[in-house]
Amino acid sequence: MGIIVQKFGGTSVADTEKLFKVCKHITKEFDKGNQVVVVVSAQGKTTDKLISEEREITNIPDKREHDVLVATGEQITIAKLAMCLKKLNYNAVSYMGWQVPIITDSVHGNARIKSIDNTKILKDLNNNNIVIIAGFQGIDKNGNITTLGRGGSDTTAVALAAILKADRCDIFTDVDGVFSSDPRKVENTIKIESITYDEMLELASSGAKVLHNRCVEIGKNFNIPIIVKSTFEDNSEGTIVKYRKDLEDLYISGIAKQDDIVRITLNGLENNIEKVYQLFNLLAKSDISIDMITKSLDCKNLRDLSFSISSENLNKTMNVLNENKKILGIKNINCSENLSKVSLIGVGIANIPTVATKVIEALYENNINMHMISTSEIKISILVDKNKSDIAMNAIHKKFIN
Repeated sequence: MGIIVQKFGGTSVADTEKLFKVCKHITKEFDKGNQVVVVVSAQGKTTDKLISEEREITNIPDKREHDVLVATGEQITIAKLAMCLKKLNYNAVSYMGWQVPIITDSVHGNARIKSIDNTKILKDLNNNNIVIIAGFQGIDKNGNITTLGRGGSDTTAVALAAILKADRCDIFTDVDGVFSSDPRKVENTIKIESITYDEMLELASSGAKVLHNRCVEIGKNFNIPIIVKSTFEDNSEGTIVKYRKDLEDLYISGIAKQDDIVRITLNGLENNIEKVYQLFNLLAKSDISIDMITKSLDCKNLRDLSFSISSENLNKTMNVLNENKKILGIKNINCSENLSKVSLIGVGIANIPTVATKVIEALYENNINMHMISTSEIKISILVDKNKSDIAMNAIHKKFIN
């Protein structure tokens, strides 16, 4: 048999009863003869509670000490889960990220994994232990505790699966797989049995919160099958994320939404690639991510350029633009807030001309204006008013899924 990595999120391990439910999933694989590595998040709202307590002290915490604080949540979970397994007469051993060690860069709050030493884990597995590892965290080259950002436990799990050459990585959550859209906002959604890494990446980056996009990237790079399944259903088959061969067939995977988007429009830029480069270089240096981009020229050979950003970056973006307005030659800056990006994801979209037409038809039939549109090989994204975004999702879902 092989190595199986299992990851359980905060809702799955929220209390003692749920911890013993988790044990059933773990021991089921172990009893099949597999070696099992388990990655867990902090219990329930523990991380939110720690951040709330942090804010009682300061609203601008030192980033290093912030990571030291929030990394403690997973320590509680790994210890409790190991105790539960031992009570059931299974050998188990728990480790914090720094004990493995999981080596990361030094970007506190959003660190990226550089390497993982699998020596200790393999030794424990060969000694018939179930190995439990704290997700979401690691240690940098200077010995500082780091965290991987929200959703980082998914990334920990798939990275471990890659370094251990595991057969697969099971991501247990409170839903039974990946759905064609958000069941809380869209009617008649369906569960997707299989989805490609690229489609899952697009869904994750477009607002679907089932998987952390960085974990999907690792799964794709190392060809690790990822199965998303329910903790609370004993026979959940879930959704498998893997390579699929029918890449020229039209296959719509789902519709996702990302709220709190802002469109910035710059009027009067010179039609000069140097100015455009200067603009995006300044934004990149300020760590501002740009999404959708459109441009046009007027009769005076001046350029209007629009791009979308997350609303959390609005103030920072406006500061950069206003400080460099003369250098860039910008005449006016217009800002449109309270927008949402609705995305249709599926293999083969680029090969079927009618797909974009049907998306726009769905908007037209529901009197929804479109602020921007962008397309790729597997995605069509539109920018709409936030208060119309749920209607847009349902309309597009009905066109393609129902």
